[in-house]
Amino acid sequence: MAALRCLTDRMRGWRRCGTVLLAVVLAGGARAEPRHRIVSLNLCTDQLLLQLVPARDIAGLSPLARDCAYSVMCLQARSVPAIRPSAEAVVAARPDLVVGGRYASVTALLAARQAGMPVELFDPVERLADVPDQIAAVANAAGVPERGRALVDAFRARLAAYPVSAGGNGAPSAMIYAANGFVTRAGSLADDMLVRAGFRNAANGLDGRHALGVSLESLLARPPDLLVVARSDVGISLAQAVLDHPALRDAFPAAHRLSLPDRLWLCGLPQTLDTLDKLIAARKALETSR
Repeated sequence: MAALRCLTDRMRGWRRCGTVLLAVVLAGGARAEPRHRIVSLNLCTDQLLLQLVPARDIAGLSPLARDCAYSVMCLQARSVPAIRPSAEAVVAARPDLVVGGRYASVTALLAARQAGMPVELFDPVERLADVPDQIAAVANAAGVPERGRALVDAFRARLAAYPVSAGGNGAPSAMIYAANGFVTRAGSLADDMLVRAGFRNAANGLDGRHALGVSLESLLARPPDLLVVARSDVGISLAQAVLDHPALRDAFPAAHRLSLPDRLWLCGLPQTLDTLDKLIAARKALETSR
């Protein structure tokens, strides 16, 4: 507004007006300047960048971005370089921005900082309500706030259209069961999605609540209404063999079993709501089958 008033008041002189305009640009415009050599060392920031900035502005993504076992944007990621999460590789890429997770690739991130490169770190998203904030934060760091606002507005509008569900004691139970019998408990994005879909997370009520996994025997002794099988969908391993055990197939037929690949649970993305749709559909199918 100061710049506009200056332009309409010639009595103050064009020189002063030019000074005000310059101040406005330096104060607000520089922050929104798009970055053109961005390096990402985190799977979640990889996938957000692919939806926020042109591929030509990405100097490197983590190798996981191209792995369809973990990334929903794996095909799009193949159009940009992959970069090893090492100090040498990151510094050699000469990025004008490095983004990553707070708890991984620590050495590479430290080297980037010491080399004077801008570094932005992001925490894992643990609730659907936090996804818009992370989208906006990555977009602002990359200098594309308008694109970020568009994705945020679309996500919030879609999330608001879902009915609110408490996932209380009267709700059907569900458990996410992964390789080695790993389960997902409270304090995670997947747990929040179960509750939002109208389920009660059965893993939160099991003994040994701090353990990472649940044995097949314990699962069959207290079966949830719905077993969500989380597999990588790539290759064969002993760790995943438990997911195909005949006892599981017998205990959880048809409507009581839902298979969702790991990549659908790992990051808070616009596509995360597609997974929520699948969970809601599974709950409705379960209720219909009763």
